[in-house]
Amino acid sequence: MQQREPKCRNIPGNSGFPNAVQWATLNATLSGRLVKVVPFVEFCASKAEGCSAQQFFSSVFRDEVPGAMNQVNWEQDFDSQPPSLCEPESPSTCNQGDVPLFGILAETARDIQAGVNFARVHNLRLAVKASGHDYLGRSTAKNSFLISTHKMQDSTFSDNFLVGGKGQGPAVTLGSGIPLSKMYSLTKAQGKIAVGGTASTVVPAGGYVQGGGHSALAPMFGLAADNCLELEIVLADGTLVTANSVQNSDLFWAMRGGGAGSWGVIVSATFRTFPTFDAVISSITIKTNTTDQMAQVATVHARHIFDWDALRAGQYFYLSTQGLFDGGNTSLGVPTMTITTYFPNITIEQTAASLQPFLDDVQKVPGVTLAQFSRQANINDSLFSADDSVGINLVLGSRLVPATTYKHHPESVGQVYAQLLNEGGAANILGNLVAGGKVSENANVSNAIIPAWRTAKTHMILVNAWVDGASVQEVHGNQTLFMRKQLPILERLSGNDAGAYSNEADSLEVNFQSTFFGPNYPKLSAIKSKFDPTDLFIVKGGVGSERWSSDGLCRV
Repeated sequence: MQQREPKCRNIPGNSGFPNAVQWATLNATLSGRLVKVVPFVEFCASKAEGCSAQQFFSSVFRDEVPGAMNQVNWEQDFDSQPPSLCEPESPSTCNQGDVPLFGILAETARDIQAGVNFARVHNLRLAVKASGHDYLGRSTAKNSFLISTHKMQDSTFSDNFLVGGKGQGPAVTLGSGIPLSKMYSLTKAQGKIAVGGTASTVVPAGGYVQGGGHSALAPMFGLAADNCLELEIVLADGTLVTANSVQNSDLFWAMRGGGAGSWGVIVSATFRTFPTFDAVISSITIKTNTTDQMAQVATVHARHIFDWDALRAGQYFYLSTQGLFDGGNTSLGVPTMTITTYFPNITIEQTAASLQPFLDDVQKVPGVTLAQFSRQANINDSLFSADDSVGINLVLGSRLVPATTYKHHPESVGQVYAQLLNEGGAANILGNLVAGGKVSENANVSNAIIPAWRTAKTHMILVNAWVDGASVQEVHGNQTLFMRKQLPILERLSGNDAGAYSNEADSLEVNFQSTFFGPNYPKLSAIKSKFDPTDLFIVKGGVGSERWSSDGLCRV
C-alpha cells in the first residue's frame, strides 16, 4: 500500500521538524555553510555599525544577506494575526515574517543536493534563491528552508558548444549565482554578448531564463529562453542531471519559459553568445502638465512604435507621476515619461533620423516639454548596471499587448493610459518594447514560452507601491489594486485572454495557469508530476501551486 503524502510541511513545533542535532549534522556535511536566516532589518540591527541608507537601498548589498529581498514587502507576513513584520522603524520588535528559518549558502552542486535531500526527507517547505530580484516573492517563504545559489560563480566559454555531439556555436556556461553585471563583464572580455536585461543582480541561470527572460536585445536575438542550450539541475530526488534537446528534453522544454522555481535547483545554464557590438542609446524625457496630455503622448508613441522595427531596437518607455524613473528630480504629480532605446549597429545620425518623426509629432501635444540625448557605446557597457536602487514595498501587474492593438487601434493606448491614471489609481506604467522581431520569428522554437509572447508588441507593467509603516488595510489595498481596478482597464489593450510575463506579474493572478502559461499548462503539469511528484518545488503562481495553500505549507 502506497504511503500518502503528508498534508502539510513540517514547521517548528511539529514532531517531524529537524532537531538541533540533525541541523548540526547537516552543517557538518556542508563544511559550515548552513546559516540561520534573518530579515534584512534584523541583520542590520545585529551589526555594530548598522546599515547605511546606501546599503539599505542597494541590490548588490542585499544580495549578500541570505534573508533579504529587493522588495522588502516579500520579507513581511501581512496576513498573520498579528502581522509578522520586520520594518526599519521597529528593529527591536523584529519578527521572522516570510523569511526562511535556515539556509544553505551553496558553493557546489553537492551542497545543493544535500539541501534538497534534507528538505525532502524532513518534509520541509523549500525556498530557492539566486538573488533577491523577485517581483512575486517566490524565492522566500514563511517557515521555510532556503537554498541560496548566490555563491555559484563558475563560468566557462566555448567556441562551439556541443549538444548530443552536434556543435551549437559559441556559448557561455554560467553558474546560478552569476548576476547580469558580471555576465556582461565576462562576455565583453571575450568579445561576446549574451541576451540579458538591464538590472544588475538578475541571475540569468536562475528565475530569469525559467520565466523566459526578456531583453532590449530580444528583438534582435530573441528571448533568453530561446538562446538557452543546456541546463544542469538538481532534481527533487537529489540527482544532478543535464537537460538539453537530447537529454531530459521534456524538462529542458519546461524550464525555458515554464516558470521559475517549479522544477529543481539550477546549477548552471549555457547560453548562446554573439559578437559584441556598439549601440546607440537614446534617452528621451517627456513631461506634461496633466495626465490627459500624457495620455496623448502615449497615443503618439503607439502610432510610431513600429518605426524602429527594421533596426531591431529594444525600448523601455516608463511613465511615472511619482518621480520614480528620473532620480526623484520630478516634483510629485508631474507626469513624466522616460524613453530609453537601444539601437544596435547604427550611427547617432541614423538614430536621430529614425526618432525624428516621433519627436516632431509628440511636440505637437499641448503642454509637452522634452529633453533628448544619445550616446554611442559598447552594448555590454550599455546594458551593464553596477547596482540597482531597491528596498521599497511594491507589487506588479502586467499583460502582453498584441502587435495588432498598435496596428489597428493606437488611439486606444492613450485612452487606456488616461483611464489608468485618472480612474485606476495608477502612478507608474512601465512599457517594454522587448517583443516582435526575433521573438516573433522564434515561434517555432520548441520551449514553454507562452505563445502570447510571439504575437506581442509590448510587455506592459503597472507598479503599485506603499511606504513602510502603512496599515495592513493599505497594504492589502495595494496588493489587490491591479486585479480589482487596473486589469479590467488594461485588458482593453491586451484582450481578455492575453498572457503575462510570469517574472513580472501579479502573484495574486486568479487564473495564473492560463495567464502565465496558456495552452502549455497541461503539458507543464505532466512534466512537473514526472520530475517532482511530491511538489517539493512550489512557488506563488508556479506550476502545481493550485494544489497548495498560498504560503505553500499545506495541500488544499
